[in-house]
Amino acid sequence: MNTLGMLGFILGVFGLMAYLNISPLKRKIEKLESALSAMEGTTYHDDRESLLKAAAGYIGKSVEIEFKEDHNDVDVSYYGNSKHGSNTILDADRDWILVHTETPKGSKDKLIRLESIQRITEKK
Repeated sequence: MNTLGMLGFILGVFGLMAYLNISPLKRKIEKLESALSAMEGTTYHDDRESLLKAAAGYIGKSVEIEFKEDHNDVDVSYYGNSKHGSNTILDADRDWILVHTETPKGSKDKLIRLESIQRITEKK
C-alpha cells in the first residue's frame, strides 16, 4: 500500500471514530431540544425577586405550582395542578404566597413559603 493510500485509510478511521463519538451527543441534543420545546411558555425562577414578581402578577389567576425537590404539598402540587382542581394565588409578599386550592376533597387556603417554590405558571 502506498503512502497516499495509507493516509486515506488513517483519515477514514479517524473520521469514523469522530462520527461514532458525535452521534450519541447529537441524540442527546435532540432530546434536550424536544424537552425545551415542550416547556415553552414556562419559566423557572432563579431568584426570590423574579418568583415574587411572577406570583404578584398571577394574583387572582389559576396557576400551576412546582415545588423544589425537598419541598412538596400534595394538595397544591397534585390536586391543584390537575384537571380536577385548581390553585389560585390570593396574595403574595416577600416570604409567603397565599394560595386557594380546589381539590376533589374540598377547598383550602394555604400559606406556602416562597423559597419552597421552583416555578409558577398560569394554568391553561
